[in-house]
Amino acid sequence: MEKENHLVIWGRNPVIEALKAGRSLEKILIAHDSHPPRELLELANEKKVKVQRVSRQKIEDLANTKKTQGVVALVSPIKYYDENEIIDKTIKEKGIMLILDHITDPQNVGSILRTAEIFGVSGVIIPKERSSPINEVVIKASTGAVFHLPIAKVGSLRNVIEKFKKKGGWVVAVEKGGRNIAEIDFPYPIALVVGSEGKGVSKSILEEADIIATIPMVGKITSLNVSNATSIALWELFKRRIKDGKNS
Repeated sequence: MEKENHLVIWGRNPVIEALKAGRSLEKILIAHDSHPPRELLELANEKKVKVQRVSRQKIEDLANTKKTQGVVALVSPIKYYDENEIIDKTIKEKGIMLILDHITDPQNVGSILRTAEIFGVSGVIIPKERSSPINEVVIKASTGAVFHLPIAKVGSLRNVIEKFKKKGGWVVAVEKGGRNIAEIDFPYPIALVVGSEGKGVSKSILEEADIIATIPMVGKITSLNVSNATSIALWELFKRRIKDGKNS
């Protein structure tokens, strides 16, 4: 597994989720004037993570924001999964592998990861180039979901898709000009591809897609934020799996 730079995460829920997920935290810093949840302190004690009281100014300086809720944690480097692990996991589970096609906004990436974890995505693939890193902003926006999801960073999304298809997977791209997503009988396992807000799904990826799924719209605004579009697409997949009894 590949390591990324040292991270600082902030906010009560992201720190609690990091502890629950067994992430390696170097220590937790709490502002003198803050009253953290008992759950946070109990988890830190259970996991033997040092808790230190410091000034609120130090907390805000470390996080580079005032929206810390008086809590930050120093996190050991994130470990990325090998792409083949996620492909095999998705195939075995007849699940969903989510592919983020060059999405650069960390708030969008974080929101997408939060939704992906909630709806039981098997794993997430992001490109190494022209994509938001999994940084503090992503972790905060994901409310800690990043710690519960297998994530791989890859040099070529197309190569991942080709491997997935060879193992029996189907590729579904969420893009304009396709079939109404509400009317598609989706085959599994699925690689669901969502593209950047500006450019959408890359042409080379669309060429590999077995299905192009389109979210119908009737308003005057003819596009959705990518995190909202992803939420709708994942919900469409999830509710059908619930009906089929494939998710508990």
